[in-house]
Amino acid sequence: MSESMTREAALRIALAARELPGVETRALVVALAEKLDLPLTETKLAAVTVEDLREILAGDHADQNCVVGFDAESLKAAVRPLWGIGVEGSELPALDAYAEGDLPNSIRVAVCSNSGEQLDGHFGSCQRFLVYQVSPTALRLIDQRPTLAADQMEDRNVARSALIGDCDIVYVQSIGGPAAAKVVRAGAHPVKIPKAGSAREILGQLQQSLLSPPPWLAKVMGVPAASLAQYAEAAVAEAA
Repeated sequence: MSESMTREAALRIALAARELPGVETRALVVALAEKLDLPLTETKLAAVTVEDLREILAGDHADQNCVVGFDAESLKAAVRPLWGIGVEGSELPALDAYAEGDLPNSIRVAVCSNSGEQLDGHFGSCQRFLVYQVSPTALRLIDQRPTLAADQMEDRNVARSALIGDCDIVYVQSIGGPAAAKVVRAGAHPVKIPKAGSAREILGQLQQSLLSPPPWLAKVMGVPAASLAQYAEAAVAEAA
């Protein structure tokens, strides 16, 4: 069974089982495999809801709305490590503290990722979007959004675009034309970086451009382009 799951998934399931007294890790693995199919991956586990876990634990009696022996808070506590929240030693990066409005003059950027804190995914096949809030002085990872549920939808590219509809930019290794159009309609601007690399290093280059944005970035930010400002100033001077 260990060959049918990632190391990350095994760690998450073991921690989830700790939150459910009387439930053995192996039994939980078998139950999750029956629900999610093999291989068990962190992406699949991140899509498990409290109600899913209740049904998994209820087994054959799930349709009878039976009591599974755990209250809602216990089930929530077990689901959190399945999502990768608070998992020490997790291969996924920890989120940075952030509240709306913390970073004035910032933009929100999604990164297509398959491993760690890397930009190493194609838009249509990446396992998750890492979401960063980027300002001229700070760079924070504020969310991780698995794509498994989106891929079950009739139009996966529309569903994936909706996941990052609150983002200004999405960094991808590659993206097809039709998918790019759907991303733009959702409100994000796709940027191709063909060579995989550290998300933070790549976004650090973007961060340096925020104070003096080129035209494409200025449009995304909704501010005048620095490269065009000198011409605007000259026009004003001539008019005077």
